[in-house]
Amino acid sequence: QVQLVESGGGSVQVGESLRLSCTASERTLNRYAMAWFRQVPGKEREVVAVVGWTGSSIHYADSVKGRFTAFSDHAKNMVNLQMENLKPEDTGVYYCAADKSRLPAMMLTSEDRFSFWGQGTQVTVSS
Repeated sequence: QVQLVESGGGSVQVGESLRLSCTASERTLNRYAMAWFRQVPGKEREVVAVVGWTGSSIHYADSVKGRFTAFSDHAKNMVNLQMENLKPEDTGVYYCAADKSRLPAMMLTSEDRFSFWGQGTQVTVSS
């Protein structure tokens, strides 16, 4: 089973940037769909970005389109999330997830679609 480790969380001010990284214990290209979810206390995890198993399809939540970019570093088995122009509503615990699903990224927007999860990393955006 693939193991996932997130890094890069922290506290920033509104409008600043942050990059999260997810390092997988094995190759993900052509093996796993990868995703970033986030969660705030009292709410369910919500999808932020999904990268399909071939790496060619990427889906973003409407709330982050134009601000967040998910991209892979296949040589390092990493999936990164570059977050720009951060807002207070981006605050939460960000989780990396993986699954062997062959569905396109836009169909993998719920947490029950993913079998493997990282431990999460906190992102706090202050105004």
